Amino acid sequence: MRFTFRSPWLRALLLILFGGLALAGCAKNKIGKDSNRYVARDVDTLYNAAKDRLDQHRYKESAALFDEVERQHPYSIWARRAELMSAFAHYMAHEYAESVTAAQRFISIHPGNRDAAYAYYLIAIDYYEQIGDVDRDQKVTQQALDAMGELIRRYPDTRYSSDARLKEDLINDHLAGKEMVIGRFYQKRALWLASVIRFRHVIDSFQTSTHVPEALMRLTESYLEMGVLDEAKRSAAVLGANYPGTDWYKHAYELIEKKEGAKAQIFKS
Repeated sequence: MRFTFRSPWLRALLLILFGGLALAGCAKNKIGKDSNRYVARDVDTLYNAAKDRLDQHRYKESAALFDEVERQHPYSIWARRAELMSAFAHYMAHEYAESVTAAQRFISIHPGNRDAAYAYYLIAIDYYEQIGDVDRDQKVTQQALDAMGELIRRYPDTRYSSDARLKEDLINDHLAGKEMVIGRFYQKRALWLASVIRFRHVIDSFQTSTHVPEALMRLTESYLEMGVLDEAKRSAAVLGANYPGTDWYKHAYELIEKKEGAKAQIFKS
């Protein structure tokens, strides 16, 4: 499973915030291939050059030029705006670590700024974009979830939090999927107690995920293999009560019937 976000919505949102900030009196100075090299320039030349590169999808050059705005004109109003634009340009260049660093710098310097919510959102999206397959380490997935939660906690009524809540569900489903992969791994090696722990974690911690029905069925399987029939029946009953029409319940029910039939046969003989 590969998460992707590169939505025009994020770009449009930043352009709404800063798109109209091109300085009056467009720069007439030509900036060539060495535009990223340190040369003392007036703020309007630098800022407009950075925005031109952004519009041309030359994101790395754009980020470098926005950084120059801050370095050369640190006390100007444009330095603050350039900091966030740099974070966005790094994001568009797939330079997520650099984007996170730039956004975090913006927050640390301007914690009460009205655009701080966007900076928190950009950090969350930087992590979200890096979520990989469930077979891989999920450290970045947890970072994305934590960042989304921080955004929602600080700015619950913003448009950014509305989107973050939707993505939280996807992230939780992804984390549940990782637990399922590990649980199945333990089952294949007949490590039934270890598999029970993983499947129980899915059921208890990711109750709204799409993996819960399978987790209940796998839990039933593991309990049966351990010889704990009552617990197996309890898991199957929960599965039947919440997901009665699924193949997972059908399979669990058949396993219970087969086990009880075998048990009855033993008593008869």
